Amino acid sequence: MTPIALNVLLILDVIGVLAFALAGLVEGVRKGADLFGIGFLAFVTAFGGGTVRDLLLDRRPFFWVENEFWLWLLIGIAILAPFIIRSRFVELTSKTVKWPDAVGLGAFSANGTLIALESGESVLVAALMGVVTAAIGGIIRDLLLNRIPQAIIDHEFYLVIALAGGLLISVLGFLGLTLAWAAVIAAVLVTITRMSAMTFGWRLPSINKSKP
Repeated sequence: MTPIALNVLLILDVIGVLAFALAGLVEGVRKGADLFGIGFLAFVTAFGGGTVRDLLLDRRPFFWVENEFWLWLLIGIAILAPFIIRSRFVELTSKTVKWPDAVGLGAFSANGTLIALESGESVLVAALMGVVTAAIGGIIRDLLLNRIPQAIIDHEFYLVIALAGGLLISVLGFLGLTLAWAAVIAAVLVTITRMSAMTFGWRLPSINKSKP
C-alpha cells in the first residue's frame, strides 16, 4: 500500500471514528444511559463495522487493537462529550444523531472499500466491505437499544449510498485516478448525498405497498 493510501486511510479512520462515536454518544444520552453505557454505545458504533470487516477479510490484529490510540481517544470523548451534548446549545433529537452519522457513512464506506481493494478483493466484494464498515456499527447500536435498525427500515438513502460510493471508487480507479484520491472523492460525495437526502426527504420506495 502506498504512503498516500495509508495517509488517506488514517484520515478516513479519524473522521469515521469521531463521527460514529459522537452518534453513539448522542443516542446514549438520549436514551438515558449512564457514563459506561454511553461509552459502550460509542465504542460499538465506532468500531463495530471495522471489526466485522476485519473478520471477513481475515485481517489481524483488529485496527483498534493494533492502535490503542483509538481506545484512549474514545474514552476521552465519552468523558467530555456528554457535558457538551447536555448543554443548552445542543438539542437532542433523532436528527441530531443523523448529521455525524452521515459524515461517518461517507468516511467509513470509502475506508472499508479502499482497504478491501488494496487487499486484492473484487470490485463488488470491496464495495460490500465498505457497506459493512459503514453500517454494521449503527445496526449493532440499534439492536442494543432494543429497536429495529433504522438503516434497514427507514427507507432513507443509506445503505444504497454506501454501496454506490464503494463502486464509485473502483470506477474512478478504472478511469485512471489513484484509489486513494478516488476514496476521498467518494467519501465527500456519499456524505453530501446523505445530508441532501436528509434535508430534502429523499426516500426509497417500499416493496410492501401498504407501508409508507
